[in-house]
Amino acid sequence: MKKELALALALAVAPTAALADGHSYTYLEAGYAQLEQELPGLDGFEVEDIKAGGFFIGGSAAVSPSLHVFGAYRKGDDDDLVVSAPVVGPIGSASIDMSQAVLGMGYHHGLSERTDLVAELSWLNTEIDVKGDDEGAQKGDDVRAAVGVRHNIANNVEVWIKGNYTDGDVYDGAFSASAGLQYKLTSTWGLVAEAEGGGDSAMFAVGARASF
Repeated sequence: MKKELALALALAVAPTAALADGHSYTYLEAGYAQLEQELPGLDGFEVEDIKAGGFFIGGSAAVSPSLHVFGAYRKGDDDDLVVSAPVVGPIGSASIDMSQAVLGMGYHHGLSERTDLVAELSWLNTEIDVKGDDEGAQKGDDVRAAVGVRHNIANNVEVWIKGNYTDGDVYDGAFSASAGLQYKLTSTWGLVAEAEGGGDSAMFAVGARASF
């Protein structure tokens, strides 16, 4: 009877246990993203911060036991960016398109069965376009270095946290932090959420991930 009980327990937990086999560095993901950017005042005018909601797609591919390449594209729009003047208050609004492309390479090293150390170097291209403005989009390139950890807090739940340093055209020596979570539905499919904040920008995303 004890053998039958042990076998039943083993069969019951087998699917969950299978989800805990390390961290996948080969995956595709997509979902909703919101990009936020603070804007400076111009000649006494005050401009609301950009909150551009839209979509994201991304992915990663392991190229060796300890190296991976990754990329992402995020795009959103804010159709009600209010411009205000002193004393008078709001004087109008504008529509903004904002997008960001990311391409990079990462190194990962196992600290334990559940935890990986991750270091990344990436290139960011950010573009902000005022709809109806004949001067065209404002765009810039930046380089980012990031260090963090990925950790399985449960057999089907993974969390990660990273510290980032970004410098270039858009981000002037900015420090930020990223944190995310994946809830694994199966060995392939999972739900993901990630947030990033620091300096004068922020990002939030939720979606689905397919790991291979």
